[in-house]
Amino acid sequence: MMKIAFFILTVLILTTAVLPQTARRLTTDDRTGSVERFENFPSAFVEPRSVDVWLPPGFSRKKRYAVLYMHDGQMLFDGTTTWNKQEWGIDETMTRLLKEGRIRDTIVVGIWNTTHRREEYMPQKPFEAATPEQKKAAAAFGIGEVVSDRYLKFIVAELKPFIDRTYPTKTGRKYTFLMGSSMGGLISVYAISEYPAVFGGAACLSTHFPAGDGVVIDYLKKNLPSPKHHKIYFDYGTETLDAQYEPYQKRADEEMRQKGYESGKNWITRKFEGADHSETSWSKRVDIPLVFLLGK
Repeated sequence: MMKIAFFILTVLILTTAVLPQTARRLTTDDRTGSVERFENFPSAFVEPRSVDVWLPPGFSRKKRYAVLYMHDGQMLFDGTTTWNKQEWGIDETMTRLLKEGRIRDTIVVGIWNTTHRREEYMPQKPFEAATPEQKKAAAAFGIGEVVSDRYLKFIVAELKPFIDRTYPTKTGRKYTFLMGSSMGGLISVYAISEYPAVFGGAACLSTHFPAGDGVVIDYLKKNLPSPKHHKIYFDYGTETLDAQYEPYQKRADEEMRQKGYESGKNWITRKFEGADHSETSWSKRVDIPLVFLLGK
């Protein structure tokens, strides 16, 4: 009897440990939707972090919504609070596209990064299979112990179930998407490859393939999800850090073709002349991947 009681107590403790706080409403301006924040969202896999949820104008619990999970969540909605005073402007762009009837009803989940951003966003399996030279290149970029598999478990096993319980979502793969930039692009294409039954599309802006000297591209060769049920978007600019990306992106594009992806149908790669590596640049073109993933 004591063993049973101890087991029940243990389950209750573990369950309680991953229950987030009540959301705090950050914005109430229904012209561009509203943002709710879950601060210090707990996890059994990674350190706690804030999670922002954007709800579109006219949000109703009588509807069902697709869900877009975005990395670097603190950079999405409010440039007055970001480290570089820039933002993606996701709330404004999503609102405009919804009003124009170009995308389906969708909520956006912004997952904040932490001081371990590079370790959480560097795809773990390709890193572990990397050559000594590739690992040296990753270390030179400041990447320590890679824990991205735990980060993805947090999203798939903890965050997504919570979002699906808390909001009126469409839970299936065809309604669940990812988006990120730079190393956020890496973790997005890694996530859709590791969890193809969970995610139906990924948008990877200014993907930082040079991390590990292209080791993630080697991984994609064997692990890209089926083009029958998935959409993948890539892009890159030509200035600042983005100036490094074209040769790597061309290698990734070849793997997409070999897997059977068709440009313009279930895959897009775009080059933006003059665009640099910043939220300001991503905000100017984010409507393109949004329509590609979420278009009606």
